Amino acid sequence: MAAVQHFDVIVIGTGAGGGTLAHRLAPSGRRILLLERGDYVPREKDNWSTKAVNLEGKYNTKEVWRDAEGRELHPHTNYWVGGNTKFYGAALFRLRREDFWEIKHWGGLSPAWPISYEDLEPYYSQAEHLYQVHGRREEDPTDPPASAPYPHPPISHEPRIQQLSDDFARLGLKPFHVPLGVMLDERNPRASRCIRCETCDGHPCLVYAKADAQVLCVDPALEHSNVTLLTRAYVSRLETSPSGRDVQRVIVEREGATEAYSADIVVVSAGAINSAALLLRSANDKHPQGLANGSDVVGRHYMGHVNSVLMALSKCPNPTVFQKTLALNDFYFGSKEWEFPMGHISFVGKLDGDTLKAGAPAIAPGWTLELMAKHSLDFWLTSEDLPDPNNRVTLDRAGNIVLSYQPNNEEGHGRLIEKLKNLMKQQTKCRVHGHECHEGLFARSLYLGQRIPLAGVAHQNGTIRFGRDPKTSALDANCKAHEVDNLYVVDASFFASSGAVNPALTVMANALRVGDHLLARLK
Repeated sequence: MAAVQHFDVIVIGTGAGGGTLAHRLAPSGRRILLLERGDYVPREKDNWSTKAVNLEGKYNTKEVWRDAEGRELHPHTNYWVGGNTKFYGAALFRLRREDFWEIKHWGGLSPAWPISYEDLEPYYSQAEHLYQVHGRREEDPTDPPASAPYPHPPISHEPRIQQLSDDFARLGLKPFHVPLGVMLDERNPRASRCIRCETCDGHPCLVYAKADAQVLCVDPALEHSNVTLLTRAYVSRLETSPSGRDVQRVIVEREGATEAYSADIVVVSAGAINSAALLLRSANDKHPQGLANGSDVVGRHYMGHVNSVLMALSKCPNPTVFQKTLALNDFYFGSKEWEFPMGHISFVGKLDGDTLKAGAPAIAPGWTLELMAKHSLDFWLTSEDLPDPNNRVTLDRAGNIVLSYQPNNEEGHGRLIEKLKNLMKQQTKCRVHGHECHEGLFARSLYLGQRIPLAGVAHQNGTIRFGRDPKTSALDANCKAHEVDNLYVVDASFFASSGAVNPALTVMANALRVGDHLLARLK
């Protein structure tokens, strides 16, 4: 092994956490090393192929995990520069202000965070500007207070979605525009980088018009001569000093060789599952249960939301191309009939026949997959799952990832589905088919041949929780390990609870917050 190269900061992972942090630290002049186990997503026509992306899983990791029974899991996750932001739907929500407090759910308590919404709010605004979020304040009745407007106007609804929005409003609800990170300029379409295509959600963007961590954070950071990126660099373990109080070496497997690097500060941001696995792999005499795991919480309290994709079929076709513009949070915290939180209703990108082949619902008589895709509204429903210590990441004897997960707090999600069913029955009558146009709501499988919901990995969080008490958390309020003085974690591992909106913007905002803390520490 060659001599150990030293840096001021090493960041492991280049997604929503690591990529954003690198962008914040880059102008400091400090020597920064980014380690990414993947490479750049190749720019090719298959970026926009639903067959390649959804049916064949061309860009998915080929890694195999196990479930609690030892059965194979083929995780729907992606190892590339930019992490999973290369493939996300770019819905960039703030957690609700109440999500930072203790909340009583039907299934139990959602715990309070060690920081408040107000602590994170300035960084939410900064993250929305960095990731070019389009939206409109105060449309969403649950929206927390904000110190700045969205940097860009909301993405307009296409006619079928606008009609649905009007129907929801007529029923007394408050539909709103999804806050989206896409580089779309509707006032000047000819110059707009985004072309408002149908392959945004779940696909890499061929024209670099999605607000992902590679395009907006990693590539700009690399324009600074003090920042270095190593791709295809898998971090196998972290080695500490004899005292166990600091990380001395980061061990990397790259192109068939083992390399070691050191830094004053080491930041782990490999995703909630892989970050936990890395700390567990790094057990030593001073940290026998895994690095920074005297509390025995590392890997525990895994969350990924309770999710459903529901297709509302109509006799009339739905010609919408860019569908993911509308959302409802009216039932986020409950309803008049039900005092507990239910969750969030929005859309997935428009489904097509190839995508349906990968998880088709029970088909109504006379409906082919292609016909269903042309006539469906494709809803995405998210409810909060609660942190359970038995939902966890562990390693088997060979060091492979084992993910044990049992869904919980499902009653609210079932009620959210019923709410949507009732709303769809009350739509304005169609000019062609009257009230007979709506055919019903059909669930599309999220399993795609796997044994855990696809979205359970997409929204992974909570495995290295932060908190005030070292006995019940692995990280302090600044996301530094209680037991290791130079180790930080900035992906969604730090979440104390999951809320019921996409975690990406919270990860980005927190990375900016931790970045400011690190800049002060490095002075």
